[in-house]
Amino acid sequence: MQGSSPIETALRRLNAALDTLEAAVDGRVSSNERQQQLEGELHRVNLDRSRLAQSLDAAEARSDRLEDANQDVSRRLVTAMETIRSVLDRHGI
Repeated sequence: MQGSSPIETALRRLNAALDTLEAAVDGRVSSNERQQQLEGELHRVNLDRSRLAQSLDAAEARSDRLEDANQDVSRRLVTAMETIRSVLDRHGI
């Protein structure tokens, strides 16, 4: 710029550099905050996943126990029906 002293030119350049630096720092701070938010969210998702996995394991174990109980009851019913048939057959009913 014509008519500007070297000091004024240097000050403008310094101010422009400081503005650029400030914008870069603001961007970095925002980036770090977003990264911390994402890390927190990832941590929460992992906790939820862990809880869901435990819940699923418990539900599968309960399902297995119910299936075993169902098979036992079914065997007992068949045995009871066969016993009743044999008693009825012995008595001619």
